[in-house]
Order: sequence, then structure tokens, then C-alpha cells
Amino acid sequence: MSFTLVPGDVLFEGASIIDGTGTEPRFVASVLVRGGKIHSIFRETLPSIQGHDEARIIDCQSGKWVLCPGFIDMHAHSDLSLLHTPQHLAKITQGVTTEIIGQDGISYAPVDDACLGHIRKQIAGWNGNPQDEKFWNRWRSVKEYLDVLDREQIATNAAFLVPQGNLRMLVLGYDPRAATKEEIQKMKEILVRSLEDGAVGMSSGLTYVPGMYASDSELGELLRVLVPYGAYYCPHHRSYGKGALQAYREMIELARDTGVRLHLTHATLNFAENKGRAEEFVTLVDEAIADGVDISMDTYPYLPGSTTLASLLPSWAAAGGGDACLERLRNPEILAKIRHDVEVMGTDGCHGCTLDWKTIEISGVSNTSFASRFIGKRIGHVAEAEKRDPFELLVELLIEDQLATTILQHEGHEENVRRIMRHPKHTAGSDGILTSMKPHPRGWGTMPRYLGHYARDLEQGLEEAVSHLTGRAADVVGLKDRGIVAKGYKADLVLFDPETILDQATFFKPQTPAKGIRFVVVNGQFALDEGKPTGMRAGKTIRLAKQESSVLKYEVV
Repeated sequence: MSFTLVPGDVLFEGASIIDGTGTEPRFVASVLVRGGKIHSIFRETLPSIQGHDEARIIDCQSGKWVLCPGFIDMHAHSDLSLLHTPQHLAKITQGVTTEIIGQDGISYAPVDDACLGHIRKQIAGWNGNPQDEKFWNRWRSVKEYLDVLDREQIATNAAFLVPQGNLRMLVLGYDPRAATKEEIQKMKEILVRSLEDGAVGMSSGLTYVPGMYASDSELGELLRVLVPYGAYYCPHHRSYGKGALQAYREMIELARDTGVRLHLTHATLNFAENKGRAEEFVTLVDEAIADGVDISMDTYPYLPGSTTLASLLPSWAAAGGGDACLERLRNPEILAKIRHDVEVMGTDGCHGCTLDWKTIEISGVSNTSFASRFIGKRIGHVAEAEKRDPFELLVELLIEDQLATTILQHEGHEENVRRIMRHPKHTAGSDGILTSMKPHPRGWGTMPRYLGHYARDLEQGLEEAVSHLTGRAADVVGLKDRGIVAKGYKADLVLFDPETILDQATFFKPQTPAKGIRFVVVNGQFALDEGKPTGMRAGKTIRLAKQESSVLKYEVV
């Protein structure tokens, strides 16, 4: 028996295949990629090959190298990075081939002019804020945004979640009051249009304004819209600190009541109140699953979190948007109330906890005059060195940096991280902010850290870990042709050395590529070749499309 390679073919010869299902041990096989798909898998002796000069054969050294599906980042903040940093090395070099964006209830579509202006300021610390107005004038709807991503030729595949905060902002602005029945109906109509435009679900940021103002009944009305689409709900819920387990319980009850598929994003238990409580969380989830609630989750394999400094303020201080917040920070009487919440009562923006100045590290500023003074330093340490009040430093930073400051928050518990990542419904989400001057290393290191540090060095099992990063994540999103090494599936693939794969990004040098990853293939094209970026941008947007039969499925357009 023989077969003939044709121009453009790629043959991974003699690879150790981890197929992404989590149900089959690795096996040695050769995989032929043709036309952007997995064309054939030869599990027995490779047939005689009639080669072609324009085909490529990669010798995987009789199973030394592992070939697996491309990794799926279930919580990405690449909404603008895909456009303004198009080679996207942070994700490509760690083997990510698909990202889920539109996270935490705030993103750049759907918007109107006023809404977009507020959002650009509010999450400048997450994604930057390009000042060229032509950059922003290309979209307002979800479809227009996704179309721009496709026209610009993105590096990874991308699926989009409708941000619930945007829905509220479009209808109520930053008004903290309860929505009326008519206003909820308007939000539902925008949500339907966005799902018809191709969104795969909805996200919430229930510690961020204005999404946090939504009641459970308002959320429930929106979630019922998702159900007939097969779309899922991805909430950043109301607390990851004080009251975290109750906040998880609230989301689970919403899923139980509405029938929506629930994905608990960055499912962590941080702050002193939650040390050693992961088993309680797992029990809560498992009992709900046993009752028929469809639940999944993602985590990142690190202890510190990362967000904007402004998000730690009490929500009432942020009501009305960025300009209103800055006015309050300049008002001595209001500032005294903010201080009381921050230092004595705890703030909803900090998950019900008071601010511990020695855990808050500045990772990014837009006002570069602050860089040498603050970047990589904790507010408490700067305050001690300068003999300043730390709250005054907080206010100075927020005002002079126009709320664009990003932080690392060093709260977390290793035993919680390890327990939750072993759950069978667990997937991986980096939650990586890529635009800071000294960002969290999870933006560059999440996937290889799972496979190297946890799966190999801590012996948690490589086949199991790969399935969390691939096949199980694909199941959550609803991807029918990605996430598994199987004939006919899209050729999103990673070839790595299981003995050396490891994250190299650290808190001191966070923008460092991983080691041990040899090839990354996106839709059949090499994005990483022998460890070196090619500049190829073969990603596509993944959209929810309604078929003539009214059966909904996901497809790449």
C-alpha cells in the first residue's frame, strides 16, 4: 500500500498522539494534514510514501514528540490585541489556537458611540486604547466586529461572548437602579441580534459597573434567551473573596432555574476567608451536576489575580462611568467615604474585602511618568519608602493615570488551585492581560505551566491535562470540529516535547515564551515552526449560525 503527498501536505511522522478526549492513552501514529484539516491518521505502519517536493514531512522521532490538539483559552482578553499586536506571540508561542473573548461582561461590541467611549476608558488597562479614531469606526455590532477580525487576518481562532454589561450600558447607561420590564426587553432584543450575529454565549462582570447592577431576575430573563441557541453563560460572579461560595451558589441556582449551560470562569477561591475551602466548592458543583445542571469551569494555574486598580473601588464610586468616578476622587467629602469602604468596610469591587496594600502590585500605567516609580512595586512598599499614606497613593495613581492602571493582586491558595484544576469539568483560561508593562505571566505561560509544572512535575497526568486544554473546552463552546485529533477535524495542532515543555514567563520577566513547543498549526498553517514564529495569521472567527432546519450549530465563517 502507498499514498501520494500533494503540494501543501504536512505529514507528522511517528508522533505520540494525545487525542484530547481524555479517554484514550497516547498512541504512536502519523498524521496527514491536507487543506486545513486532518486528512488521515495512520496508526499502524506508515504506508509507502510517494513524496512531493512541495509537501513537508516532520519526523517526530518514533513517539518522542507529542502531537495534540491546539489549546483553547477559555478566558482571553485579546479583544484588541488580535488587532493592534497581530502576530500575537503571547498566545501562539504557548500553543493556543482558539480564544474565547468578550469576557467579564465588558467588551467592544455591541456598542453605540457613547457606550464605546465609556468602555474605551473603563478597560484601557485590559486592552489598551488606540487613539486613531479610524481604528474604532469600523464596527458597532457584534457582526461588524467579527468581520473586522476576519478581514485583518488574526493569529488565533476567536469566539465571542456578548458582554452583559454592554447590554445594560446601551439601555440604562451607568444607572444603578433596577431595570424596568421594557428595558429588560430591549436588552433581550440586543442579545438576540448579537447571538444571530455569531456570539457563542454571554459573559457577565458582576463586580464591575454597570453589569453588577443587574438583579438575579434581570439576569434570568437574559439567560433564557441563550437556551434555545445552545449558547452558554460565563459569569465573573459577585465575589471571589468574602461570600464567594454564596456567589457561586447564586450562579448555579440561576442555571438551575433557566436551564442555561453555566461556565464558571476563573473559578478561584482567593483571600484569607477562603483558604482550604476548595472542597466545599467542588461539593457544591458536583451536587448541582448530579441534579442535572450543566456546569463547567476554567482556572489559571497561578495564585495572584490581575485586574484594573479602579475596579477595587466600591461600585457606587464608579457609578456614571470614568469621568464621574474621577470627579468623586477629587471631592474631599466623597473621598473620605471611599476611604472608609476601602480600609474599614470592604468594597464590592474587592470582593467584599478591605484592601491589603502589600498585596497590590502595579503592573501597568498609561502615564509613563509613573513607570519607574510604580511598575513592579506594591503600593504598600512604595508608601513605606516615600513615607506616604497608601490610600493617597491610590488616589494619585487613579487620577493621574485616568483610571488605566493595571495591577497584580497577590491573593490565592495553592491547595485551592490544585483541587479545582483536577475537576473533570475543568478547562483552562489564562485571563491574561497582554498590554501592561509588567503583566501577569499567565498571559504567556498558562498552557505550558499546566502541562509542565502540574501534569509532568507534579504527576497529575499528561493525557488528562491535555483533555482539559482541548477536547473538554471544545465541548463547552460547542466546537464540533476542533479540540480532538481525529480525521476530518480542523488542523489546529501542537507538537511539543513532553520532557521539556514548561512556562518560562515569571513575575519578573512575564513576556517570555515557553520552552518545549516545536510546532503550532492553526487551520493547517504553521504559526510556530521549530519554535520560531512564522508571522502566519490563519485564525478565523468562530460563530454561532442558524441553519435552515432551525438546528443551531457552531461554524467557522
